[in-house]
Amino acid sequence: MAPAQLEAWRTFLEAHARIVEVLTRELKEAEGLPLTWYDVLVQLQEAPEHRLRMQELADAVLLSKSGVTRLVDRMERAGMVTRSRCTDDRRGTFAELTEAGQQRLRATAPTHLEGVQRYFTALLDDAEAETLNALLGRVLDATHASGWQATSPTR
Repeated sequence: MAPAQLEAWRTFLEAHARIVEVLTRELKEAEGLPLTWYDVLVQLQEAPEHRLRMQELADAVLLSKSGVTRLVDRMERAGMVTRSRCTDDRRGTFAELTEAGQQRLRATAPTHLEGVQRYFTALLDDAEAETLNALLGRVLDATHASGWQATSPTR
């Protein structure tokens, strides 16, 4: 591995960790909402019928099935999601976005998107954004080729 490639890897890891940390802190302080909750709300908002099977949701938010189960438990108690049984697979369960969850997403989106713009998108021009998207797309494609599959609304 070339030194420049290793440095790119380390920079990517540090940039990702720091931006997630900052966005998490800002969303929690300004809106009282954890970033993981916001991510679940977005994934469900973008899903057909605003619902996903629990495994699909776990893949989309990059959590284990048990981790997403505990997260959905807390969000269900807060009234942002509900669960329903899958009619064609009795073992399957859907997480569904509630009206309260949609309202919470609409209320918190401006805070989150301001942070995304400040710490990421404003730093890239359109050509850089397209290049970065293509490069990271190749990385994602390589993980898919390795047999690891995650649900992603953008790919």
